[in-house]
Amino acid sequence: MNPLLSVVGTLVVWIVSALLVAGVAIVGPRRLYALWDDLVPRLIRIRMPLAALTAVLIASAIGRSSLQTVSELFGLQATWIIYWLEGNFVAWIQATYVTPELTMYFSWIYVYGYVFLLAFPFLAYLALPRTTTVRRLLVAYAFNYAIGLVIYTIVFAHGPRNVMPDTVTSLLFTHNPNIMALTGEVNEPANVFPSLHTSLSVTVGAFAVLTRREYPVWTPIALWLSTSVVIATMYLGIHWLTDIVGGIALALGSVYLAYRIVDPDETDGRGSATERQSETADERAPRES
Repeated sequence: MNPLLSVVGTLVVWIVSALLVAGVAIVGPRRLYALWDDLVPRLIRIRMPLAALTAVLIASAIGRSSLQTVSELFGLQATWIIYWLEGNFVAWIQATYVTPELTMYFSWIYVYGYVFLLAFPFLAYLALPRTTTVRRLLVAYAFNYAIGLVIYTIVFAHGPRNVMPDTVTSLLFTHNPNIMALTGEVNEPANVFPSLHTSLSVTVGAFAVLTRREYPVWTPIALWLSTSVVIATMYLGIHWLTDIVGGIALALGSVYLAYRIVDPDETDGRGSATERQSETADERAPRES
């Protein structure tokens, strides 16, 4: 079988299974039933931020290679600046902590855990009677990708595995060579600053904290997964510590902008009056049926 199809097929099976389990365990059957009954109206209400995110993703997919060329020719050559700042920190992490068990864990987290981490909040927040949170999430995702794409064009830098091949190993690819077929489709070798794996994971972690009253069980799970993804990017030799710091800053900035743009006057977490009425109706429905 084609390596890309094999990896994507396995990824889809894992993620769909995880979403089903987490949906029942964390979101709950009541909210899932309400979502199923009201799916189309809710999708209509989030059409603008969903369209914005889709447009950013398409622009990234189409223009990534061309912008990489522009970055290489005219961008800030930052590889050696980053190396001067932190030296052999990533090499030290691998020399100190690498074990077969951790490599298996962080490789799984970097691919499967990361995709689940980004996908589940969309399901969870869409299942809420109000759409404020899911719209904020989509806007935050869009800011992460859009600003990240701009910075990738301005800053040209290679990761530690490319700069120090003798001391930093591409553990993700040595553990599962087929993963290269997938990462080659979605990443460029010089797209390291900031780390989008970090920024998007921290974005999810921030939303989990901000929505802990709605989904208290999800908050520690999201924080565990997002922290694991951040560590994985360095453990696997993909990103510098500098990339991680930049990714965290991008995440916090994106979350801040999303909250400023989407229903900025909502401070009590209850949504608009119309959505509060919808929430009340949804909560009553199971008891009245």
